[in-house]
Amino acid sequence: MAKRKKQIRLGGFFLLVMIAAVLFMGQAYLAGRPVTLAETVSITIPDGSGTKAIAGILKDNGVIRSESAFVRYVKRNGLGQDLRSGSYTFSGEQSLADICSALKKGRGNATEVRVTIPEGLTVEQTAEIFADKGLVDKDKFIDYTLNGDFPYDYLPAKGTPERLEGFLFPDTYQISTAWDEEDIVNMLLKQFDKVFTEEWREKAEADGRSIYEVVTLASIVEREAKVAGDRPIIAGVFLNRLDIGMKLESCATVQYALGEVKPVLLYKDLEIDSPYNTYKNQGLTPTPIAAPGKASLEAALYPTESDYLFFLAKPDGSHFFSKTLAEHNAAKNKYLK
Repeated sequence: MAKRKKQIRLGGFFLLVMIAAVLFMGQAYLAGRPVTLAETVSITIPDGSGTKAIAGILKDNGVIRSESAFVRYVKRNGLGQDLRSGSYTFSGEQSLADICSALKKGRGNATEVRVTIPEGLTVEQTAEIFADKGLVDKDKFIDYTLNGDFPYDYLPAKGTPERLEGFLFPDTYQISTAWDEEDIVNMLLKQFDKVFTEEWREKAEADGRSIYEVVTLASIVEREAKVAGDRPIIAGVFLNRLDIGMKLESCATVQYALGEVKPVLLYKDLEIDSPYNTYKNQGLTPTPIAAPGKASLEAALYPTESDYLFFLAKPDGSHFFSKTLAEHNAAKNKYLK
């Protein structure tokens, strides 16, 4: 009997040890998970800072979940002598590997530049803004959008033409002058992934549409709408046309095909031979035509239900909506003369 009690005690002891080990491993896993930063975080690592001091600064600023997890990661990967002092900025999702990579590269002592990317720009136009600020090489920026490795399954495959069109999210950013083209492109993509919430993804799936299709429609809405309240109505018009097999006949898509924004399109412009010419081709354009903002994405997901099939831009920038071609032609006579 005494031997049996001893076995029970030993069994209970080993069970507690196993439970403690599992809990420890679980906590270690959670502590090492990436952190998603809502805003750009700037920190300074003083000269002579050791790994524990760096971990404390990162934890105090919300860049890591656990000081001990960071210290273990640095020790396990032999990075203790590689982390450098200086001023750093972090944004979006940051893993321990991302953070150590930045600190190892010694991107310290960098200044920050405030950059605003307006809604409705193409990848090339976005690259030009960063290039004009002296932050990127335009050609390298565009090449990375085509050939980079990105962890988002809704993006086209590497090397696809116009691969990231529509996904470099328009917003105002604080950019470190130490960042390279890859850092900036990934920051823009992370912001899109954050804005396009799980609720939106479920709505798109419920409607039988892919994220790519939603962004494509939203990009056309972005380029057509000038008044905020018109966006969901315009999205509804386009969806009505798609439902009955009508061509979208969007001037914005023709301008994209032309490679320029013309104040007035000529009839010959509407004849351009391009898959982006929705006066000649049915359905959505092959890719988005610009980067839509949050309002246009929301309009594409939650369009206004109506019987409208036509809309016309009025001189004040707002639109007149019509159910029939006769109404549309009457509006032309009224507003375009």
